Amino acid sequence: MKNKSVFFTATLHKFEANADKIGWTYIEIPADIAAELKPGNKKAFRVKGKLDHYAISGVSLLPAGQGSFLMAVNAAMRKGIAKRHGAVVQVSLIVDEKEYELNKDFIACLSDDPNALAFFNNLPRSHQNYFSKWIDEAKTEATKVKRISQSVFGLANKMDFGQMIRYYRGK
Repeated sequence: MKNKSVFFTATLHKFEANADKIGWTYIEIPADIAAELKPGNKKAFRVKGKLDHYAISGVSLLPAGQGSFLMAVNAAMRKGIAKRHGAVVQVSLIVDEKEYELNKDFIACLSDDPNALAFFNNLPRSHQNYFSKWIDEAKTEATKVKRISQSVFGLANKMDFGQMIRYYRGK
């Protein structure tokens, strides 16, 4: 079955006070539209498409209850559409079937440390992705190298992503 595209208009919202989501900008995908993308699905899934004319891919839709979903609109996306919360955006989405690929430089460095690699391989795939995506989000090569180094050290010392971030916070 070919993936179906959906088109709709959404308003950019912002969590003002909601635990770990404070400050997030997001759009809501209503239940009927989410059902067109993935009928009967209640779990998070990834999409690609456009916000206005800005292309997106590998973006997660998170369940929000009652069949609706939320999509975080990060700083790069907001810059790409030149809009902030309260603005209206034209949305075009399709299910993104492409599997997320782990950062190749990170994997190469992990292979040089058998203990780190063994611990990493025992983590669930979603937890492995935390490390890789954090590295991919680095804006400079120096930051990327620093994050790879910190990740390999943390994994070699059997730290999950959260433990590793807390270990380096303030250092």
